[in-house]
Amino acid sequence: MERKGRFSQWLRRPRSQAGGDEGTGAGAGGVREDLLLAAAAAGFPLAPAAHPSGYGCSCDRIGCPTPARHPVSFAWQTQATTDPDRVAQWLRADPQANFITATGIVHDVLDVPVDAGRLALERLGTAEVEVGPVATSSGDLQQGRMLFFTATRGTPDDEDEWWPCELDCHPETMDEHPGLRWHCRGSYVLVPPARLPGDGHVGWLLGPERPLPDPLTLLEALTDACAQFADEDQDHDSAAWPIGR
Repeated sequence: MERKGRFSQWLRRPRSQAGGDEGTGAGAGGVREDLLLAAAAAGFPLAPAAHPSGYGCSCDRIGCPTPARHPVSFAWQTQATTDPDRVAQWLRADPQANFITATGIVHDVLDVPVDAGRLALERLGTAEVEVGPVATSSGDLQQGRMLFFTATRGTPDDEDEWWPCELDCHPETMDEHPGLRWHCRGSYVLVPPARLPGDGHVGWLLGPERPLPDPLTLLEALTDACAQFADEDQDHDSAAWPIGR
């Protein structure tokens, strides 16, 4: 109860205090640990991820294409856990580490451009549709994203009704999939709080203590918002780059 109270207080803090700087300053380590443990307590399986090193990545890969956005271990799917002692142990071993949460076990994530996400939130609020946890991601190397956490689709008896996330999208191919992506089994997303190269960060807009909704209750609003966002972006590009005669 005490941790949940501290988490709620953090969400009410001004953005300048609550967003993107959880990893620095006095007492920041304790706040960051509380936030990660709150996600684990909500049932989100966590595993350690790389973190920024200058404008690059803490991993050993030269020219890492997804700096600070990928798991440390190839065994992240089996490594992911909600055990608070294990999460705290990882934090002690590497206090700067980001964390990913494996999707398709307890939760899925509907991942959309941030402008489309804002539009969808307005429409869902007007329709009085309950949304669950929502996070935002911003950074110098990619467009902002909004992450809607939902209940998982699970594993249907008929495997033809299920697709692995890699067929749809992947965290490492974000720029190739500017619309909605459904992170399910076999995928992951960064869990707040996380730091990205430059001034980028991943933070909670609505916290993980919220109940996970059925993804189908959000899907129509998100797909419509993505379609509108794509149309507006295409119109903008056409105006900026007129076709010569």
